Amino acid sequence: MTLLIGDTAPDFEADTTVGRIRFHEWIGKDWVIFFSHPADFTPVCTTELGYTAKLKDAFAQRGAKALVISVDTLEHHAAWSADIEETQGAAVNFPMIADANRKVATLYNMIHPNADPKVTVRAVYVIDPDKKIRASIIYPPSVGRNFDEVLRLLDALQLSDGYRVATPVNWKNGEDVIIAPSLQDPAEIARLFPKGYKALKPYLRLTPQPDKV
Repeated sequence: MTLLIGDTAPDFEADTTVGRIRFHEWIGKDWVIFFSHPADFTPVCTTELGYTAKLKDAFAQRGAKALVISVDTLEHHAAWSADIEETQGAAVNFPMIADANRKVATLYNMIHPNADPKVTVRAVYVIDPDKKIRASIIYPPSVGRNFDEVLRLLDALQLSDGYRVATPVNWKNGEDVIIAPSLQDPAEIARLFPKGYKALKPYLRLTPQPDKV
C-alpha cells in the first residue's frame, strides 16, 4: 500500500509498551511523529530512540508526540529500553509497538523487500490531528535520521497551517518566510503581514515570521 501526503493515516490496533492502543483514538488532538526502526538491540536505532526521548518536551510544546514500531516483541522492547537509557542518558518515554506479524509495518509500507524483507526501513510519518499524513521520510536501515529536521518540518507545517506562508530552503524557526504566491490583494497582504515584506520577484516575497514578536 502506497501512502501519499494528504491521505488519511490508516487506523489499526496494536500492542505497545504502554498497553494496547487503537491508533486514531490514541492520536486524539495531537500531531504524531510515527516512525519505524529496523530492529531492537541495533546501534543506530539505540541512538535514535534515545534522542527522540530527549525531544519529548519539544514535541509537547508543539502539541505533538512520538510513536515507534518494529517487528520485535514487547519483551525485546522492554529489555532494549534499559540499554537505551544506559547508553543515551534518556529513558524511552513514548509507546513502542510490537509488530511481530508485520501487519502494521505492511499497512504503512515500511517493509521494502529489495532493501531487506526481514526488517522495516527507517520511515517517518508526520500525522496531524485530523489523521492526515502531512509528510513522510524514508531512509535505508543503515542511515540514522536527523530528528532535528523532523522537528523543523513540524514547525514549518504548523506555521503554514496558521498563516498563508511557505518556508524557504534551510529555513529555521524564527527566520523570514515566503508569502504564498496565491495571495495578491495588497490590502489583504498588509492586513496579514503588518511587518511588511521584501519582494525579490513578484512571486518571491519575504516577510518576517508572522507568529514571532
